[in-house]
Amino acid sequence: MKFYMVVLALDTTTRRGSAALMRDGRLVGTFSGDALITHGQRLPGDLLRLLATHGVGIGEVDLFGVASGPGSFTGLRIGIASLQGFALANGRPLVGVSALDALNDVARSSLDSAAPPLADEEAVVAAWLDAQRGQVFSAVYTGHRVIEGPIVDTPDKLLAGLETPPSLFIGDGALTYERMISERHPGAQIAREVPPLAPGVARLAELYVREHGPQPPDAIRPIYVRRSDAELARDRATS
Repeated sequence: MKFYMVVLALDTTTRRGSAALMRDGRLVGTFSGDALITHGQRLPGDLLRLLATHGVGIGEVDLFGVASGPGSFTGLRIGIASLQGFALANGRPLVGVSALDALNDVARSSLDSAAPPLADEEAVVAAWLDAQRGQVFSAVYTGHRVIEGPIVDTPDKLLAGLETPPSLFIGDGALTYERMISERHPGAQIAREVPPLAPGVARLAELYVREHGPQPPDAIRPIYVRRSDAELARDRATS
């Protein structure tokens, strides 16, 4: 099986975010950022330090992967722009990966996941990211196949609308609404920690290129799910 030699991945969909370096299909380095420092202040320094720690030059990266949403609008723009710059400057492909897909992936693999890999590959997983405003970004998976979502809504409505009871809830949204989940689905497991998403982004970016071929850096489109504050304000002003 042919792997891209070196994959560099970035997640800026949450305040902490994360970066990961993968070589020959194996995770060799990852870190989570400082939630008190903005992505704009940390990038590209965090990525360059990760590469330097493992003796890899930016020109040696074969493939870039970035979490393309859903998440903070500002974070998404900064993350995508940072890796587009690297990819364009070095003539390398860039793949955008859903943050929810990445969260499901780390729940099912040994790639630096905070929860042990699921024994049943087809177990149903609910990936929940805190969307603020009392809402959650959600997608439900069997294996790596999406069976519900992605959607953004309040946790009570999401739980009431679940067609298939998940075996595992994972993500900062699951921890924020842990009590509500336990009351509605007492048999479900809730991952006790939020794993960094960048390892899942790296793996899924590499898998995408193997299955579909590389795509140019300017082909990435953010996954918003929820409309921006500016759009909502514009609608209110014209209504």
